[in-house]
Amino acid sequence: MKRSRLGSLDVTSIGLGSAPLGGLFAPVSDADAESTIAQGWSAGIRFYDTAPLYGFGLAERRLGAFLRRQPRESYAISTKVGRLLRAPDGAAAEDDHYKGTSRERPVFDFSYDGVMRSVEESLVRLGLDRVDVLLVHDPDDHYDDAVAGAFRALQRLRADGTVKAIGAGMNQSEMLVRFAEAVPVDCFLLAGRYTLLDQGALDALFPVCREKNIGILLGGIYNSGILANPHTGAKFNYQDADAVLVARALALDELCRKHGTELKAAALQFCMAHPAVTVAVMGARNAAEVADNIAMSEKVVPPAFWQELRARKLVDARAPLPGGA
Repeated sequence: MKRSRLGSLDVTSIGLGSAPLGGLFAPVSDADAESTIAQGWSAGIRFYDTAPLYGFGLAERRLGAFLRRQPRESYAISTKVGRLLRAPDGAAAEDDHYKGTSRERPVFDFSYDGVMRSVEESLVRLGLDRVDVLLVHDPDDHYDDAVAGAFRALQRLRADGTVKAIGAGMNQSEMLVRFAEAVPVDCFLLAGRYTLLDQGALDALFPVCREKNIGILLGGIYNSGILANPHTGAKFNYQDADAVLVARALALDELCRKHGTELKAAALQFCMAHPAVTVAVMGARNAAEVADNIAMSEKVVPPAFWQELRARKLVDARAPLPGGA
């Protein structure tokens, strides 16, 4: 598998995202989680992304159970800070996104001390002595606390060698631009904001990341599923997609069929063609989905598809396309 540089780390260009392993939208059994991670490993994936939020600790525990049996220097793992998992008083409220979880629920905490606790608790759940990348997770309404508290903690952990790279993970690009200007970061995880349906990252984020040598871990490449299986009721940004987005996704799917290829392959290869993208972080809930993601990265997408995509102005004219189309 192709490899890339992420700061001082050598990583595979495709990574395994673990939100589905935390029961995103539907529960996942322990056996399916194990086989999913094992399939990724056997396919050559050596970058793994997780977070306390994913299944409220479940994804970290499942990923750690597999990875701690592997040589520690053979892979890189990222997790996130900004949420502490705490058991609520009384019964835990039902969650709209994660199924099959424990009673613990996430509580925002972007303070210096909160981040240090978060890292310690993640290491316990993972059963590892360290992680390689730490990301401030979803600080949308907490910019000041993130800069004054969370990033100060992360810079200390990087300086003392506890972690090798720091950054933030968000579903928006605007605040990531602010962080890039304010904090010496190594990478960002951008979810769902550079895809065949949304190229907003081209405006400011990707240029500043190229200028400052900040790597992009790109998640949400299928925009929560609509670019994997476009239909009425498909998800976009974790919510039901509106009719306009469904129509655009169906038009892209029709164009793929015209050229004898698959929408998933076009969606993934479009994202990986941008030089700012270091790792495509692909979520999966079973081994078949992992195998399919790898296949989509290798499937032939005809040059004529990219040419017509450009000619019909279905993507931003600034977006680089595979093969220079």
